[in-house]
Amino acid sequence: MDPIVKGMQGPAVEDVQSRLVRLGFAIDSTEVDGKTFGDSTAQAVKAFRADNDLIPGDEVDTACWSALVDASYRLGDRTLYLRLPNFHGADVRALQQALNVLGFACGTDDGYFGPHTEAALQQFQENVGLFADGMAFQDTFAYIARLRHVWEGKPSIVEAEERIGFARAAEVLENYRIAVCGDDPISRAVASRMWNIAQATTESSGMVLCDAGYPDDVDLVLELASDSLPEDAEPTPTIVLAECNSLTQRISTAFAAAKSKPAHIRIELSGITGYNGMFTSSDAQTLAVRMLDGVCAALSD
Repeated sequence: MDPIVKGMQGPAVEDVQSRLVRLGFAIDSTEVDGKTFGDSTAQAVKAFRADNDLIPGDEVDTACWSALVDASYRLGDRTLYLRLPNFHGADVRALQQALNVLGFACGTDDGYFGPHTEAALQQFQENVGLFADGMAFQDTFAYIARLRHVWEGKPSIVEAEERIGFARAAEVLENYRIAVCGDDPISRAVASRMWNIAQATTESSGMVLCDAGYPDDVDLVLELASDSLPEDAEPTPTIVLAECNSLTQRISTAFAAAKSKPAHIRIELSGITGYNGMFTSSDAQTLAVRMLDGVCAALSD
């Protein structure tokens, strides 16, 4: 876009001014009425750029405009869900803060709607009796608003379990080829969601979803299964998820110990997928997020 600069007049200036005023920046009423980019508008832009760690200046360039749009969103302005490119903005950050304070950890309040935010949102929806689809519509916002007195202004509580950052996860997925497969319907559902989350994290993801066999050029094969290996099966590096306190360390150790490429790790979901005979999409998503986190953290060093 062409920069919006001092001396300009018209709808573009009016849009910038309305967003700045909404965010609490003072602009002279004569400039607002005339839709003119004058001294007070320039000062407001300069202050906004400083608050958002942008290059000092008083023009609205592409970076400033993007940050201004992000900052202008309020919770409930739009439907939020996991997509690529990810939704980002002040409304996402407010949702993350609310979820974290209410006990549904989604990691750092970074303003990006990623897989952790989706998983936390599903858990919240399930907790309050909504359809747990991980999509924030007005019914979800209504519950968040009803609990505003509980979460607003409170420090965000991030889950103690390691949550790898969005950028680090993308870097791992771009640098490694990882094949993931499932031996049964439940593990295939989890594997499929791991692949979906990886694709939503970066378009250049090296994760591949396999039904049988795997490509020759992969670095790691993750075989998911709901049952234990038969007693007469060949020994395979195995992680029993229900007995695992540090998934990251276990994957890192198995990957480093592999004598040949690709490393092959079997992850057993036994003890995790019982759920009294019920296994929901929310359960699959939670497991997928946890395991993809563990894989990315293990390969990030």
